[in-house]
Amino acid sequence: MKKLLLLIFVILCSCQSDKKEKASTLSQPTLQQILPPEPYFVDIKVNDVKLAEPVFGDWLYSRNEKGQTYEQFIKTKHVVPSKEENIIYLQPIGTFNSLQVKQIELVRQYLQIFFQLETKVLKEVSNDIIPNNARRIGDVGQEQFLAGYILTDVLKKEKPDKGVALMAITEKDLYPKPEWNYVFGLASYRDKIAVSSMYRMQKEADFNLSLDRLLKICSHEIGHMFGLHHCIEANCVMNGTNSMVETDRHSLRLCSLCQRKLNSGLKYDNKKRLLELEKYFKGNKLNEGLELMEKDLKSIQ
Repeated sequence: MKKLLLLIFVILCSCQSDKKEKASTLSQPTLQQILPPEPYFVDIKVNDVKLAEPVFGDWLYSRNEKGQTYEQFIKTKHVVPSKEENIIYLQPIGTFNSLQVKQIELVRQYLQIFFQLETKVLKEVSNDIIPNNARRIGDVGQEQFLAGYILTDVLKKEKPDKGVALMAITEKDLYPKPEWNYVFGLASYRDKIAVSSMYRMQKEADFNLSLDRLLKICSHEIGHMFGLHHCIEANCVMNGTNSMVETDRHSLRLCSLCQRKLNSGLKYDNKKRLLELEKYFKGNKLNEGLELMEKDLKSIQ
């Protein structure tokens, strides 16, 4: 009888221990909210550039976005990589010339550094995958694909091994709905899928400028998939954009707040990431990005 009572006592203690452990795990976001930011994020904040007042035609001129605090980010459900899902995939759709193929590979390299997650390019698929009812002719005679169709009828059906995010890249222009002229990219955060277009990135631009634009759009859309909302405080790659002119004004860099949000789930080494970004920008002669990384590195030394 005593042995039976002892066994019951041990089981009850074990159950209570499990409950406490689970409770601790569930309360972790609350602890994160009240903890001050790590020194890294405090040190690089000096390099944040306040976002200028929007002018007519800018994203924020006609949109009353509230922004997203760190506490709001923590409380909101968002994608966090795991051992089962930790690879970013790129799905090319269309027929690409040699320079475009090179840019897609450079985007892959960049995203792997930016998010500190393995990134792979899937075998390209033909434009024939887009039916006539998801195509139209745009305002200057260009063919456009319906971005939502690519998300729901192409990407949503794909299940790449260990995929945490899947982004299509097309050489055709995109539109999100009939009343809109175009969109640079579109993401479904719940489904972990997105699409970006190279079409407008290359207009009146040399290789490096079009690459710079593509890096901004792709990192922006995948940033959304990891829970980042539009940034309204600093000049940041997570700023909303209405035009290529506005995109060119925006920074390649994540501001200190957006970096803190991203790092909370991905748990990468901040200095390692900066050093790798610095090397990437230097190797690809992207001088603006290089200057930004050098400033951040100087701030943490």
